[in-house]
Amino acid sequence: MTAFNVVRFRVKPGLEESFVARHRDAGRDMAGLRRGTLIKTGDRAFCFVAEWRAMSDIVSARPKMIEILDSMRDMLEDLGSGLGVTDPVSGEAVIEVGPPKPARPRKKAKPKKAAARRPAKKARRKGAKRK
Repeated sequence: MTAFNVVRFRVKPGLEESFVARHRDAGRDMAGLRRGTLIKTGDRAFCFVAEWRAMSDIVSARPKMIEILDSMRDMLEDLGSGLGVTDPVSGEAVIEVGPPKPARPRKKAKPKKAAARRPAKKARRKGAKRK
């Protein structure tokens, strides 16, 4: 099942460009990583979101992710509240939301064939009584 990890950061003043460059240059050779996106969420605030094939891939990649974090730890400010320099979370996808699927084109209705005309009933015989 698809899994995601999300990490929130706050960069020290003047180091934003270096922080973005470090992410750009970071290794992407982690098994199961589908894609990762660095998002600027505010002044010196960033969030990294990664999509993985499975939760087990995130677990396997943690040593590599810690290595990448260690290479930029000196660029980060403590987030406070006992969090340290990152606020990471991860888990399996529960639902996926996206644009609605386009409706299938309707098949054109075939023109109806004219109903075959039945021959008229034979005229009643002369002398037959009606009820």
